[in-house]
Amino acid sequence: MSSNRYVAKVVDSTSVFKDDIFNGKVLFCTGGGSGICKSMTESVMRHGANAVIVGRNSDRLAKAAEDLSKATGRTCIAAKADVREPEQLREAVAKTISKFGRIDFVICGAAGNFLSTISGLSENGFKTVIQIDTIGTFNTIKATIPYLRETKGAYIHVSATLHYRATPYQAHVSAAKAAVDALSAVLAVEEGLYGIRSNVIAPGPIGGTEGFDRLSAKDTPKEADALQKVANSTMPLGRVGHVKDIANATVFLFSEAANFITGQVLPVDGGNEHLREPFLPYPECILDSEKAKALTKPRL
Repeated sequence: MSSNRYVAKVVDSTSVFKDDIFNGKVLFCTGGGSGICKSMTESVMRHGANAVIVGRNSDRLAKAAEDLSKATGRTCIAAKADVREPEQLREAVAKTISKFGRIDFVICGAAGNFLSTISGLSENGFKTVIQIDTIGTFNTIKATIPYLRETKGAYIHVSATLHYRATPYQAHVSAAKAAVDALSAVLAVEEGLYGIRSNVIAPGPIGGTEGFDRLSAKDTPKEADALQKVANSTMPLGRVGHVKDIANATVFLFSEAANFITGQVLPVDGGNEHLREPFLPYPECILDSEKAKALTKPRL
């Protein structure tokens, strides 16, 4: 990269927004035990909110809740639930209300992903991703919407940019996330009448996350090399994303500064979508699936 190339700095929301803007608020976040959603939760908590994080892995969830509480000085509790199971979500919501008495913000972030062509994708594999991403989002909305009507709250749905253009090996995720975007828009129109806002954040390439690692070809020996390769070729702002970039957008969309913004999809991608190339070599990845498998990193 040229020495005079501009590279956007990574900032923290606390350097931009007041620390106490979410005092007394409560966040309910599915998928909050790790990755992007954990960072989103932490930033909202750093501005005064308490939180409940929801997921299927009890140990990881409990550890994440403990870490978030220590890091922010606020209260985070874990609620085990599978977003595919409405009753489990209702129990998680009941736990939230019992502890905090309200829900102001909801992040619908539970997601599933793996690599497969359509021809190699099983019916069950496609259905599973739809169930987690799309139906899980619907189930989360259904379980929380009465409480957000009371607080005039807001939803953020974590989507993707994969479906903006055809992305090989991602038909299932593309379909699921396109549906999430549509669901959020209808939610904004219907529930705006009750004071609820609904928006989507669509992350681009975010370094250090499972999603980036899984969708990156392993033709470079180090993660840093892979990140630099993407930054050089497809990132107008000179770097791949950081989880804090998504967290900052979260704080903005939940804040009063965004109280007239609803029904929108906000890509947070450093301009990547304008230059994005297939993450696997095309057409080789379709015509020689074994070679493509050798290039991709296995699911952990």
